[in-house]
Amino acid sequence: MNNVDEIRERVILGEFGIKNVHTTDYPGNYPGYDDTWDFEKFKKNFRIDIVNSDENTLEFDMIGIDAAIANAFRRILLAEVPTMAIEKVFIYNNTSIIQDEILSHRLGLVPIKADPLLFEYRNAEDQEGTEIDTIQLQLKVKCSRNPRASKDSSDHKELYLNHMVYSGDIKWLPVGNQDDVFADAKIGPVHEDILLAQLRPGQELDIVMHCVKGIGKDHAKFSPVATASYRLLPDITLLQTIEGEQAERLKRCFSPGVIELENVNGRKVAKVVNSRLDTCSREVLRHDDLKNLVKLGRVRDHFIFSVESTGILPPDVLVTEAINVLISKCQKFLTELDTTEMD
Repeated sequence: MNNVDEIRERVILGEFGIKNVHTTDYPGNYPGYDDTWDFEKFKKNFRIDIVNSDENTLEFDMIGIDAAIANAFRRILLAEVPTMAIEKVFIYNNTSIIQDEILSHRLGLVPIKADPLLFEYRNAEDQEGTEIDTIQLQLKVKCSRNPRASKDSSDHKELYLNHMVYSGDIKWLPVGNQDDVFADAKIGPVHEDILLAQLRPGQELDIVMHCVKGIGKDHAKFSPVATASYRLLPDITLLQTIEGEQAERLKRCFSPGVIELENVNGRKVAKVVNSRLDTCSREVLRHDDLKNLVKLGRVRDHFIFSVESTGILPPDVLVTEAINVLISKCQKFLTELDTTEMD
């Protein structure tokens, strides 16, 4: 790779700084390079590879795209994919030691299992809500002494009944025809083991909650992801053969699985096996005899995305919805451009 290609395609990790951070492959910047944006060229170079997927996490590679678009996609996942969350809390009775405001805040952050695509946004002036824009939940718990508890027991779990209030105690109260429409849906908290409050005999909670549709831009409780992040694919190049004790030290400088030692004619020779696993700690640059033997970089247009859902929606659905939001933003922008040109 020549120097110009390196500037265009790699971010270089140095001992005291990072080079080639900014994108420079715009039209006319490099003589002999045609950087004019072309849709067919983009389709040929762009791809998404699913690396790992399970119930709540998704790891995939997005290749052949600019950092600005990748970051827009990340921000949409965090703040613009809608979900349902508790917005209004009507406290009829709270004799626990937790203040109403603190308890309301805790309830608002409990992830609610409900498909936001089946609901509409609630009108800000509407105080009651309807079956198309509101989910109603109830939390009604009263603590009492356990009459069967041993006289000598000091264990709270044995002495008291309902002394630990969990998210699993929140029950769904269907509004209107929701009982028929969502008969197969299990609307309620995603996790049933989130501790909300502790009670003692005589204390009780009697609360009704309204869930509405919203986005993370308005409040973090609406964010559908626990985390959504990306990193650039590490690129590690050995500038010369490294063997023996140096090879063993080199291996220890990187994350497990990045460097392996091969037996070549009875000698241990270092080889880059999987640079993807590297955390780019730059530990190797602390060794004077090794730092000039290795070049560390990152591939500029290869983004490794990691999406962890809160459980409200599967991560693959979240990614699809984020793409739809990005498409709608682009369409809105084009419409505004057409309107401006007409004016």
